Amino acid sequence: MKRKKQIELDVDFIGEQKEPLTKEEEKQISDFIKRNKQKKVKSKKKVAV
Repeated sequence: MKRKKQIELDVDFIGEQKEPLTKEEEKQISDFIKRNKQKKVKSKKKVAV
């Protein structure tokens, strides 16, 4: 049985945010997630080839 890698998150705090995210922060997070998805797709293609 395969085990998934456990990822340790580097966070400053855990819990509620007192203020909502700004549009700039939301865009940065969104761009980061998109880049990670693209990297995963590219690495899977390399393995398949």
